Amino acid sequence: MLNRFAVALLAMTGLTQPLLAQDLFLDETVGFPADVFFISNEVPGMVVAVTRQGERAVYGFGTIAEKGDPAPNGDTTMRIGSITKVFTGLVLAHLVTEGTVGLTDTLQQHLPDLPIPERDHPIRLVDLVTHAAGFPHELVVYDDGGDRTDDDGVPDDASKYSIENYRRNLEGNPLLFAPGTGMLYSNIGFDLLGMALREAAGVDDFSGLVTSRVLDPLGLEATGYEPSEAARANMFTGHLWTGKPLPDRPTPPNNEGSSSLVTTANDMLDFLEWNLARFSPDGAEVRLLSQSPVLVRDALSPASNMDESGHLDAIALGWVVMWPEGDRPLILQKSGLANGVISYIAFSPYREVGIFIAINKYDFPAVAAMTQFANALIGQLAPR
Repeated sequence: MLNRFAVALLAMTGLTQPLLAQDLFLDETVGFPADVFFISNEVPGMVVAVTRQGERAVYGFGTIAEKGDPAPNGDTTMRIGSITKVFTGLVLAHLVTEGTVGLTDTLQQHLPDLPIPERDHPIRLVDLVTHAAGFPHELVVYDDGGDRTDDDGVPDDASKYSIENYRRNLEGNPLLFAPGTGMLYSNIGFDLLGMALREAAGVDDFSGLVTSRVLDPLGLEATGYEPSEAARANMFTGHLWTGKPLPDRPTPPNNEGSSSLVTTANDMLDFLEWNLARFSPDGAEVRLLSQSPVLVRDALSPASNMDESGHLDAIALGWVVMWPEGDRPLILQKSGLANGVISYIAFSPYREVGIFIAINKYDFPAVAAMTQFANALIGQLAPR
């Protein structure tokens, strides 16, 4: 009764419009905790999507953009930032299984015109997809004269992500450790991986590879790098921590490997269910390669900037792997941040449970609570 009372109370106040699950167990287990989470965290809107053994549910709370707007739903469009990296990992897995590239191919082999740095040994593709290449987190920005600027924000996209700016960054040999020996979260590494896969496949843009190898085969029709006009009308508008709304920012060229796909909660449920189909022959080798742990934390020094969404124990092809702990089973997860929207996807491959959750404000305490909530929810839905 408390669950129904809470839902009714929230609906009366206009704070939430939950879409109740057809599966009553999911409704009881997910609906009320999601209500409480939304009330406890001052964010404009939130969407939660859960799949469990083939049953799914989507809950929308708050507003898509401004007060008085409808709540987000399974078809609300949003950018998922760095969750894009697991799609890049899947493209790599496809090209490996096709024989186009090898995991231990050197980056220089596929980007011969860039001055790829070395430290003790060359950077390999597997180092890039596991954040183990030694690159810093972000590109340094240079002005037209080749001097480093002090602009810590996002300057003109064409200049920041131009091949010339990559060249200037790489010429300084920015490696922080020998490739494969440590781990530091790096957007640079995934962007270079996307560029290398593009060149290896002989295509003009990386987005086409993501579409042909992942989106089309999985039927993710609402997912891509640019939303349609119809999708823009139902776009989850992000906000700064001040509450100021942010406009949608397209993904610039050469940045597609690390960010920033557009998708919906319904498409993310389809994506989760494909990842959970362990015994399906549909993409079996690619799925296995994508999800298999490649580097274990115990063997790495340093291991930094990887624990924001839960403690990293190992890493697969873009997926953060968390070993089982207490009642919580093995989890693979990834978070993303783009245009004022923070999103998180996680699943337990052996328990057929997955979750996608997004909020539309850069509220970092809420982010920590969001990922903890999602991981705990997986533990409740799939106890060991």
